[in-house]
Amino acid sequence: MIKVSDNKDPKLVFRQVFWAAGFGWLFDAMDVGLLSFILVALRKEWALTAQEAGLLGSVNLIGMTIGAAFGGYLADKIGRRPVFLLTLVCFGVFSFGSAFASGLGSMLILRFFMGLGLGAELPVASTLVNEFAPPDKKGRIVVMLESFWAVGWIIAAVLAYFVIPPFGWRTAVMIGAIPVLFAFWVRRAVPESPQFGNHLGQPMKLTKLFTTYKRETIALWAVWFAIAFSYYGMFLWLPSVLVDKGFSMIQSFRYVLLMTLAQLPGYFAAAYLVEKWGRKPTLSIFLVLSGVMSVGFGLSNSISMLLLFGSLLSFFNLGAWGALYAYTPENYPTEIRAVGTGFAASFGRIGSVIAPFLVGAMVQKNIGYASIFGMFAVVILLGTGILLLFGKETKVR
Repeated sequence: MIKVSDNKDPKLVFRQVFWAAGFGWLFDAMDVGLLSFILVALRKEWALTAQEAGLLGSVNLIGMTIGAAFGGYLADKIGRRPVFLLTLVCFGVFSFGSAFASGLGSMLILRFFMGLGLGAELPVASTLVNEFAPPDKKGRIVVMLESFWAVGWIIAAVLAYFVIPPFGWRTAVMIGAIPVLFAFWVRRAVPESPQFGNHLGQPMKLTKLFTTYKRETIALWAVWFAIAFSYYGMFLWLPSVLVDKGFSMIQSFRYVLLMTLAQLPGYFAAAYLVEKWGRKPTLSIFLVLSGVMSVGFGLSNSISMLLLFGSLLSFFNLGAWGALYAYTPENYPTEIRAVGTGFAASFGRIGSVIAPFLVGAMVQKNIGYASIFGMFAVVILLGTGILLLFGKETKVR
């Protein structure tokens, strides 16, 4: 196991940190992705209404909202490494337990606690990788870390397609949770961030988020809300949208898998452009195009148009996520970096809590998907406008 005192090659240590964080991110994404497919099966098996299915998506995100703020605070208080370990334990235990849920009530409780672990992990992982990354490659590396999310979603789609129809959703959840044990074993080798060690014992001034770094906080909170609201509202419902448009469950799983494949090149494009154009321009352009593609997807009826706009939506929306994770930690100094990132993510999760339940309510009132996806486009454009007005470029910091 690597310790802070070990005299290790910095490049080797960085690679271990990067892969440890990446595998954890991948397994987290697998579970979130599986939920979108499980909702289709649960609506049939448990006779859930659209609102109840939306609530199941939202309660997971309520946990993520609390976890992001609390995890970021603890990471600046006691260190990145211990929080990094604890979040995966919390997430893994309740993820595996959800395979044995007996009904909506028990599943809601389990998904809430899963959300606590997941919400705490993501900002802490991105902060830790940011602090170990070479200065001239920070943006690109953090975007590449975020690309593990796409791999996790792809694996979730493959699991859903090949496992859920013949073996049921419980088997898929158990298979998806088992690799977390491997991630925990790998993560034990992660050392504490040297930047945190240099600031150990210094007071953490939360007020700086709203005074010294007020402009940055306004821009980040707005973008996090917009992107989380749109992503979780659209992607958690994506298989259900296709089923409601007349496709079978197996067909919808296949088409979502194809759309999900476009996430990886979206991340790779963003990883290149955050160093070429800068963080703020890349994030802004990907957000705007994500909004445009959401309108196109909502208006699509033929399978060719759904696949086209769905793939482009995956490309630009997930590329924007990558740019945002690279951009956020760079807005704050070390002593408030994790908590600043965590609070921004937590505020964004408020949007992610609202969106799945809101979509369920709108579907139940027979509001068309063109209007629903148009709503997501408006929210994205508003968030982008605030970013352009208040956000600062961080590439040179």
